[in-house]
Amino acid sequence: MILTTKTKIALAGLAYRAIATGRAVLGKDDHVIVKRGGITWELDLREGIDFSIYLLGAFERSTVRALQKLAVPGNVIFDIGANIGAHTLGLARSAGPSGRVFAIEPSDFAFVKLQRNLLLNPELESRTQAHQVLLAAEIDTQLPPTIYASWPLLAKESVHPKLRGRLSPTSHARVDTLDAFVQRQGIARLDLIKIDVDGHEYPVLKGGADTLARFRPILLMEMSPYVQDEQSHGFAALVALLQDGEYALEDAATGKSVPLQVDELQALIPDGASINVVARPKLASRPLQAG
Repeated sequence: MILTTKTKIALAGLAYRAIATGRAVLGKDDHVIVKRGGITWELDLREGIDFSIYLLGAFERSTVRALQKLAVPGNVIFDIGANIGAHTLGLARSAGPSGRVFAIEPSDFAFVKLQRNLLLNPELESRTQAHQVLLAAEIDTQLPPTIYASWPLLAKESVHPKLRGRLSPTSHARVDTLDAFVQRQGIARLDLIKIDVDGHEYPVLKGGADTLARFRPILLMEMSPYVQDEQSHGFAALVALLQDGEYALEDAATGKSVPLQVDELQALIPDGASINVVARPKLASRPLQAG
């Protein structure tokens, strides 16, 4: 059964209330520094991603397991939509001393937390580069003043009715395309991209058409039709881009094949929900067509 994001947040909120009450009795607040799975985290338990790491040891365990299988020592990996580093740090550990991880996060709120969590893990920080960048389809795209980067468990402010995200400023970010970023960084190989940008996957990948055609990286990405359909391009454009790029999908949690057809995907994913998929390039490929 695929739960909607709204339901997940509601369940996490119930668990948070119980734990926060117990911590308050002990004179403890919502801010903690803890070690989970050998990684040190600074967390705000009022936030959904942070609370998941605190309570369960990881955010999106099935995604963590999939990334552990996909990422190997020496890999060059992009974490696009890194947020607080929930997957960045594990990717850095998997990449090993000879690998590199580029963590890309545009929001002021999450980028500060990402930097802090990297500082708490100096060995992993040494193989990670964090960039406060918003990747777009075109270099002259106007920077949006806010993006969704926070998932409060006790929302007192306005949140998206289904996504349950809260908007965060991007005042210190710059706009770039994936292709231009790769060229500027002098990247000669790219093995894996984890991308979770809340409906903006299409412009990110469109702006990386040359990069995808050249390096043929594996993608681990979120597919959420209702969020992507809120954008000007729509969910169908993302599906078409992956089809043109000769990618095949599998469920990140189960490894089972997932159809790369709009109607079948929309029937598979309930309204208000999402799935994480692994997009693998087919052996016989042609240059990605985006547009």
